[in-house]
Amino acid sequence: MKVLGIGNAIIDVICKVEENFITENNLTKGTMKLFFDEIEFKSLLGSLKIEKTISGGSVANSIVGLSQLKNDVGFIGKISDDVFGSKYEEGLKKENVKYFYTKNKESLPTGTCLILVTPDSERTMCTFLGIAGKINEHDVDEKIIKKSELIFLEGYLWDEGEPITFAKEIKKHIVITRGEKGAISIIGDEITEIKADKNLTIKDLTGAGDLFAAGYLHGFINNLPTKECLGQATKLSSKVIQQIGARL
Repeated sequence: MKVLGIGNAIIDVICKVEENFITENNLTKGTMKLFFDEIEFKSLLGSLKIEKTISGGSVANSIVGLSQLKNDVGFIGKISDDVFGSKYEEGLKKENVKYFYTKNKESLPTGTCLILVTPDSERTMCTFLGIAGKINEHDVDEKIIKKSELIFLEGYLWDEGEPITFAKEIKKHIVITRGEKGAISIIGDEITEIKADKNLTIKDLTGAGDLFAAGYLHGFINNLPTKECLGQATKLSSKVIQQIGARL
C-alpha cells in the first residue's frame, strides 16, 4: 500500500436550512462552532433533514484525493458502531479507500460535522468530535503500518517561532502552504517555491489544504521532481476551491 492515513474520522452531514435557523440556534453564519455537549448537539441534529453524508476529516479527505488519482491507499480513524459510523465506513469503501478499523459500541458517537447550507449557499458548521479524537495505539494495527510505504498523520501546524528556519535545522522534508503567496518545499537546505494560481473563481475554501496534501503526496510517492509535486498540489487545491465541498 502506498499511503496509510491516520486521523479524525468525522462524517460530514449536509443539511439545507433557512436563514432564521441560524439565528434561532445562536449560530454565526459562515463559521464553525465546536459542540462539547452531546445532548445539545443531538437536539440540533434531530431538528434537521439530512440531504447527504460524506466521510470526512482532514486526512481522510487527502486520502480520498489520492485514491481518486489511482493510488493504493488506506485510512485508520475511530468510529462507533452506530448509524453514522456505518455510513462513514461505506463512504470510504465507495472511494476505494481501504478502511482498517473495526467499529465497536463506544461511549461516544461517531464524530459528526453538521454543514448547514442557507439559500445563499453559505455554509455554517457545527462539529461534535465524539469518539474520533479518542483514537489510540490499540486502534492501530502494527502489521498495517509495516505494509505501508508512507504514513500520513493528522496534526497541527505550529504558529510560533520561525518554522522555515526550524525545518532546515531538523533536516526533514517539510511543505508549507502560504495561501495566495503559494507554497514552499524544504528538503535539507534545498528550498523549492511555487506561486499560487491566479484569477480563480473561488466558491468554497473547504478542503483546500487537504487536496493540496493529496496532490503533493501523489507526486512524491510516484517519484516526481519537487517542483512537479508542488504543481500537482496547487492544481488540486485550485480545483477544489472553485466548487462546493472538500471532494473533487
